[in-house]
Amino acid sequence: MDANYTFRVRLRIEPAQAFVSLEPSSAETTVTLFRDAPEPGTEGWLFFRNTLWRGEVSDEEYARQLAAEWLGVPERTVEAVDFRELQTDEAYLEALESEIAADLELFKAESVSEVLSKYLGSSIRVTDSS
Repeated sequence: MDANYTFRVRLRIEPAQAFVSLEPSSAETTVTLFRDAPEPGTEGWLFFRNTLWRGEVSDEEYARQLAAEWLGVPERTVEAVDFRELQTDEAYLEALESEIAADLELFKAESVSEVLSKYLGSSIRVTDSS
């Protein structure tokens, strides 16, 4: 089982020393960040429910805090965070669906597909596990 959340993070690089400056147009960069998706049913597996809504980051400030923490950079340097997709193999997706189905009340939904749509939108990409 393998899955990760993919984010695009826009950063503004800042010099660490006062005697160094950067060309403003070159100080911004964008990176693609992959965050491991915890195994369904284990600690942290509800990350998607607590962080995403309809395939978008639900709280931009919180997402910037998380990205800064994950990247080990000052929060002020993270300008934007965009959720791209949940990349998953078939085994992980099946386990996720099974765990969701076991407690639909937790998600205030009537079906697994409603939950996936509510939090991940159409941003799920199933990849070959080999």
